[in-house]
Amino acid sequence: MSIKVLVVDDSALIREVLGRMLTRDGDIDVVGTAVDPIDAREKIKTLNPDVVTLDIEMPNMNGLAFLDKLMRLRPTPVVMVSTLTKKGASETLLALELGAVDFVAKPSAEFAGGLDAFGAGLREKIRAAAKSDVRGRAISRAEAPKVAVRTAAAPVGSLIAIGASTGGVEAIRTVLADLPEDCPPVVIAQHMPPGFTGRFAARLDELCALKVAEAEDRMPLLPGHAYVARGDYHLRVERSSGQLKCRLGQEGLESGHRPSVDVLFTSVAKTVGPMAVGAILTGMGRDGARGLKLMREAGAYTVGQSASSALVYGMPRVAFEEGAVVEQASIEQIASKLAQALVKLKSAA
Repeated sequence: MSIKVLVVDDSALIREVLGRMLTRDGDIDVVGTAVDPIDAREKIKTLNPDVVTLDIEMPNMNGLAFLDKLMRLRPTPVVMVSTLTKKGASETLLALELGAVDFVAKPSAEFAGGLDAFGAGLREKIRAAAKSDVRGRAISRAEAPKVAVRTAAAPVGSLIAIGASTGGVEAIRTVLADLPEDCPPVVIAQHMPPGFTGRFAARLDELCALKVAEAEDRMPLLPGHAYVARGDYHLRVERSSGQLKCRLGQEGLESGHRPSVDVLFTSVAKTVGPMAVGAILTGMGRDGARGLKLMREAGAYTVGQSASSALVYGMPRVAFEEGAVVEQASIEQIASKLAQALVKLKSAA
């Protein structure tokens, strides 16, 4: 059964290029194209696509305004097609907050790997989007009770590690927004290309009590602060002169990614051990399962996002099946679970 896709873009060239790339492997069928949101609205009704690709800058109605209406009236998996500009990155992050499953950056002349790599990445994201549960997520979030987190105080040297992929922008925001200022340092690996992680960190900084920044090499890890792995760089945690610090590196892809959740979690297991807590959130594939298991074996508390609240129950499922997860919880409960584990560390110290 092929995946039915509607391509929405005002550029005839982009519509043609995306259509050719999407149908290359035979499992994706472009059932239609639309030149603007008005056209798209009618074609979504008649064609009932599994996934919609959506540009942001279009005539008659902005893509973000259309996305907002679509997710409220007819929740449908959407993959944004974004430009690699500062404005494009900010608008893309807003689209993910509004409910888009994922995004791809439009290929440019200097695009690493060329059009073939772009096409392969696009098809992978379409497949993940087709498996996502946008309707279930909307229902579960509306019904989920808010869990108050008053304190996450823990001994010096403790750490929170979080990893995510598809759907992770909104999941990470939910967890960080619920963490209090007295929590230990937070390190985050989210699958995201260069040019977007800086804006992601800045957006989180606006929305959360914690100070959030894009990680820099040898940056000290401070309580009440969160550090987002830089796009196209692995993030590790090391101890230097008695202090936990960020280390960035561009070694080869790990579990198919850079940044890789496995790389981050493995370094946390080795460096922080039982003084760490970790969470693996929504995403396709298996990145993070091996590293989270090493964290658990080192004595860390680990939690996985539950199937009912995960946009894509892939990474958390593999981690759970491989014994890396102490317990599973809805995204609204994860900050509370992490905080409780940290308070227990303090009482045991």
